[in-house]
Amino acid sequence: MIEWSDEDLMIRDAVRGWIDAEVRPNLDALESGELPPYDLLRSLYKTFGMDEMARSSFHAALAKEKSGEKGEKGERSGGGGAAMTMLPVIELCKVAPGLVSAMGVGLGLAAGTIMKRGTPEQKERWALPLLTMEKVGAWAITEPNSGSDAFGGMQATARKDGDEYVINGGKTFITNGPYADTIVFYCKLDDGRDPRDREILTFVLDRGMDGLEQTRPLRKMGLHSSPTGELFLSDVRAGADRLLASGEGGGKESARQNFVTERAGVAAMALGVIEECLKLSVEYAKTRELWGQRIGDFQLIQLKLAKMEVARLNVQNLVFRHIEMQRAGRPMTLAEASAMKLYAAQAASEVAQEAVQLFGGNGYMSEYRVEQLARDAKSFQIYAGTDEIQITHIARDLLSR
Repeated sequence: MIEWSDEDLMIRDAVRGWIDAEVRPNLDALESGELPPYDLLRSLYKTFGMDEMARSSFHAALAKEKSGEKGEKGERSGGGGAAMTMLPVIELCKVAPGLVSAMGVGLGLAAGTIMKRGTPEQKERWALPLLTMEKVGAWAITEPNSGSDAFGGMQATARKDGDEYVINGGKTFITNGPYADTIVFYCKLDDGRDPRDREILTFVLDRGMDGLEQTRPLRKMGLHSSPTGELFLSDVRAGADRLLASGEGGGKESARQNFVTERAGVAAMALGVIEECLKLSVEYAKTRELWGQRIGDFQLIQLKLAKMEVARLNVQNLVFRHIEMQRAGRPMTLAEASAMKLYAAQAASEVAQEAVQLFGGNGYMSEYRVEQLARDAKSFQIYAGTDEIQITHIARDLLSR
């Protein structure tokens, strides 16, 4: 794949039109936290029939699972499906990357985990409402004292008590946490073993359960259109019907599979930020004048623009490669996803910072959108695993060969 098809471009233009009509007029309210993103995302899904497509795909997949039939290699992401997934992400990230974070966690991580590890009954009960955006999902693994040591440092526990589990612990930096209806919650089985050796369990929890507290949104540097909060669990009782199957590798492997999805998705998010920063910078370089000439005539400004274009091409090629791999049914390894995420996140942050520099004093003002994009882009180097964690995963893979 070397460029978007005509069909892809039609989808892109339609999504752009919707964003111009629905998101841009509400950007200030999203940035201030006055407007949670979920009704806008539901509108996106309904406008483009994505809710009905998700419902149809869900029932088809569930019917195959119940009959024991396996899908053909690559069928899930073939054709225009990959582009329909990526293009809204890229276009939304040009305006409000936080919308994609809110959407991606509910669909890709919360619903995705249930679809991979859940029984048919659990999928119908919890995954389908998330896939259609009827409900808001959260994926809770990060804790205040664990950070990048998500598994080893995990302190949240589940203790067996008769036919139920009693869950205690806290989670932080949880996307959608304040508004989540459904929470995929990771914790360790309290079985008397050394905490670092305990089995990782995954539960599905609902808003309003006794002992579950969801905090107000946290204040943060960027991604203001993506509410982030904390969770506190005090003797929350969960039946076995809320426990997802461990499967091969247990809950730890389930989380790792999601890391691949999440990290690969960051490249599409980064591409949106890069494309928008480049567009705004080119427009500004053509119209802003100093010493009687437009600043685009100065070689230092040209150098900035050229480097932005190189970054755009490189990240776009990573996105195209990911689409081709999906179409071929070839899963991406954790190391590949980490490499993709590391480069794209750094490129987006560097391009956005250079855009602020190109705009000078205006770039530091919130009415010039590069200021917001620079704040938002920095988050790409932190969530879904910091740059340092990506480097570790890439190097370990290289050294294990």
